[in-house]
Amino acid sequence: MNGSFLRIFAVLTKEFTQLRRDRVTYAMILVMPIMQLLIFGYAINMDPRHLPAAVYSGDHGAMANSLVRAMENTSYVDVRHLPQSEAEMDRLLRQGKVMLGLTIPPDFSQRVLRGDGAQVLAEADASDPVSAAGALAAVAALPQTALEHELTGAAAPKPAKPAFEVVVHRLYNPESISAYNIVPGLLGIILSLTLVMMTAMAVTRERERGTMESLLSTPATPVEIMAGKLSPYVLVGLIQTEVVLTMARFLFSVPMAQTAAGWFALSCGVLLFILGNLALGYLISTVAKSQLQAMQMSLFYMLPSIFLSGFAFPFYGLPLWARVIGEILPVTHFLRIVRGALLKDQVLGDMGPEILALGLFTAVVCAAALARSRTTLD
Repeated sequence: MNGSFLRIFAVLTKEFTQLRRDRVTYAMILVMPIMQLLIFGYAINMDPRHLPAAVYSGDHGAMANSLVRAMENTSYVDVRHLPQSEAEMDRLLRQGKVMLGLTIPPDFSQRVLRGDGAQVLAEADASDPVSAAGALAAVAALPQTALEHELTGAAAPKPAKPAFEVVVHRLYNPESISAYNIVPGLLGIILSLTLVMMTAMAVTRERERGTMESLLSTPATPVEIMAGKLSPYVLVGLIQTEVVLTMARFLFSVPMAQTAAGWFALSCGVLLFILGNLALGYLISTVAKSQLQAMQMSLFYMLPSIFLSGFAFPFYGLPLWARVIGEILPVTHFLRIVRGALLKDQVLGDMGPEILALGLFTAVVCAAALARSRTTLD
């Protein structure tokens, strides 16, 4: 009995020694549930508020101003832009800089006072149906409350008749079909999951098997080694993109880019995103000591990519700190690119900030991966 206890104690001691040596793996096991708790507990919100909005008003009277204040008081939108033309309003909506655009005609106040069927136009970016729904519901309720302090006495509207009407236009996804939002977003998640993990595990596997030693003994430089190893996976990523887009079109009827300029912009975004993910996988392989660690690090990257990028939950529903993290993630910018190209007919000029963000991420990660590349084995 004492011998059995000693043997169990010996195995137990060996396991604690292994835990001490493989700190990264077991740190991941502890960090992952903490991250999940923080994200689900503090960041996830299915009722997004303070969406960026724009107001194009031809009426600068007190009633028009009261309408805008009442809209902001709902807390669903924040007016951040005051376009000077309908074309500028269209551009802001197409580029995704605002989620809601309110147009007030020049004769709004006069028609309200005359009871002559005054109208305002509310245009919502319905490429994200969840975000648009709350804002449109709040705007639709404005006729009952927005002008209650201005319209009193004889000017008060009849109980059965609102002071004005809100005409709602749902842009880019008028039927609010969730597949139009989810399926293009899946392209970014699929590319991230497969390319980061495949690259990280492939390079780490070579190090475990000892085949990396032969490669490092050749005259090839770290840049040449990285370029040679990542090139085949670029083709894999392009094939995955073609398969996902083809299935999105024929299985879910997702709209596609309508112009050659739109396809060119989408192609630039896809290529940068693929290169950035492959470089990240290569960087992970320079840190991981085993395939298990490489897989865990890849999954550690994927968790915020899914929940903080606007894929699974509305981006504007996240608190500020979560949106800051989301803006760092390449998936966030790629989702805007692919949804913009497919649903909004965006071209390269409309995607400037997102393309720049992806290019900067790719450059930084490539530089970090090269800095960590070893010319000799430890």
